[in-house]
Amino acid sequence: MQSLSKTNLADTAAEAIRAEILHGRWAVGDKLPNEAALSAMLSVSRSTVREAVRVLVSQGILETRQGSGTYVLSTADTTRPLAMARHAGLRDQFEARLALDAEAARLAALRRTPAVVAHLRTLLAARGNSDGGDRAGFIARDLAFHQAVITASQNAVLIGMYDFFSTLLAETIEASLGEDLPEPDMAAHAAIVDAIESGDPDAADAAVRRFMAPVLSALDRLLLS
Repeated sequence: MQSLSKTNLADTAAEAIRAEILHGRWAVGDKLPNEAALSAMLSVSRSTVREAVRVLVSQGILETRQGSGTYVLSTADTTRPLAMARHAGLRDQFEARLALDAEAARLAALRRTPAVVAHLRTLLAARGNSDGGDRAGFIARDLAFHQAVITASQNAVLIGMYDFFSTLLAETIEASLGEDLPEPDMAAHAAIVDAIESGDPDAADAAVRRFMAPVLSALDRLLLS
């Protein structure tokens, strides 16, 4: 490893460790050298090494085991897909959200139970309509409703994807609260729940697409203006 400059040492140390993992120095399951050894390799303090490890743990690349040490958990940087998505255009983001929501609604319709439908209606009632006041609270309530639809799909991968992109999805909800994009109203949300309750996956899919259509149309107009 190369020694590091004094700028953003923890981030730079994390990048250096990640690079060594990607180049095969340590494979998945391997134990990393201890703090003192990494500190010497990188020419940084042990506190900087600890912070770099925390960064990589948060990214799912490393895991720490109490009393054992630090191990390579994955060679995939789970933050990069989110970073790429956040740099994509707003229409791309809404299209991706539509794909997730539509498939989840289809599966939810096939797997619905009275308790699930009742829970969705409770969350929808709590969501209410945006009055322009507590914006953050409204976004949280709206996201909770949509996450519940995803959970109702009973598909672990869809649920995990939605959780992973929850920050980005909250940003798409916030974007629809602006003056240029229409926020789907309560009737559009209720139509999704009704379609899920009906047990018809095609109806659930169609309800989500009707829900999102005005937003996508508005985005198209903005792109052409």
